[in-house]
Amino acid sequence: MMGDAEMNEQEMPLRYGFNPHQKPARIFSRKGALPFKVLNGAPGYINMLDALNSWQLVRELKQALDLPAAASFKHVSPAGAAVGIPLTEALRKAYFVDDMEESPLMAAYARARGADRVSSYGDFAALSDTVDVPTAKLITREVSDGMIAPKYESKALDILLAKKGGKYLVIEIDPAYEPPETETREVFGVNFEQKRNNAVAAPDLLKNVVTVKKDFPAAAVRDLIVATAAIKYTQSNTIGFAVDGQAIGIGAGQQSRIHCTRLAADKADRWFLRQHPVVLGMKWRQGVVRAERNNAIDLYLQERLNRFEKQNLEVALEEVPPQLTYEEKREWLAGLKGVSLSSDGMIPFRDTIDRAHESGVSYVVQPGGSIRDDDVIKACDDYGMVMAFSGVRLFHH
Repeated sequence: MMGDAEMNEQEMPLRYGFNPHQKPARIFSRKGALPFKVLNGAPGYINMLDALNSWQLVRELKQALDLPAAASFKHVSPAGAAVGIPLTEALRKAYFVDDMEESPLMAAYARARGADRVSSYGDFAALSDTVDVPTAKLITREVSDGMIAPKYESKALDILLAKKGGKYLVIEIDPAYEPPETETREVFGVNFEQKRNNAVAAPDLLKNVVTVKKDFPAAAVRDLIVATAAIKYTQSNTIGFAVDGQAIGIGAGQQSRIHCTRLAADKADRWFLRQHPVVLGMKWRQGVVRAERNNAIDLYLQERLNRFEKQNLEVALEEVPPQLTYEEKREWLAGLKGVSLSSDGMIPFRDTIDRAHESGVSYVVQPGGSIRDDDVIKACDDYGMVMAFSGVRLFHH
């Protein structure tokens, strides 16, 4: 079933704007046709913001690393982003895909979706490559609002067209499309204009190493690129943690950088704790779906539970295991090492580095330029980290 928009159209109506009462709404191109077509479903305003931002992210990762890339977007920021590195057995279990066929693109989306499975509920998925059957099967079993990709295998498209009773939003974008160098927007009747952010996440950002330790291993270069691409398309302020080719914690949209860091680090900790043998060994009651399992695991990993939360766990699990103690969590989290951190703005105090160290960060890239750069460099040296000053701020609003 074809949607309302074709590749040659210059304008497309949307269901509504940010909210249902904001009607009418549309998107349009001032010059030339829209660079995509809607294969199925009816997009809304936020759907299209997610689609076009997430496509830029995965396109940039593909170009930088020559690996299939995926992103899981919510409210115009990525809940996760990743490239297609084979999944470990622990991750296959933690992401609930141990019964599925794996392809590089499917692994990329499983990683992007799995970075923060609670936040990625109802996501918008972006894929850098032609969508294959394993990837389509994974997407169709998750709660997702839509997706964007450059192309779809015919069998994969058939699978996706059946999702959500035939209403799942499927967008195909022209991979050769390049936007104009200047972008505009209107706020409160006032027009804003600027040069498009064409700074790319690439190894060149890591040339100016300012710490005693100087070497970024190849895996760290890859992970710093993943983290940097992710934060470039995240509402600022932003801190991103990445390891093993995927974002594992994104702290988005906070007014204070340390709060971004704490949020990203806490998410990274939860990502790693999901792989704890106690969590992987949980026995679920019949009929408990993946979204309910994600919420139950998130509850279980809290420091304290009230009686209602305990009841929710008892409903989901055949037997609720004793909560992990602080010491047990810290012992497990000590195994989280070699993590990369990217910051969209300068790090003003060493507190970001101190908190990052607790979650296994070994490699850092940030713009630099703070009056306390020396304090931040010393903090990295204290922990044996490698840090580069990119000289490039990546705020996104």
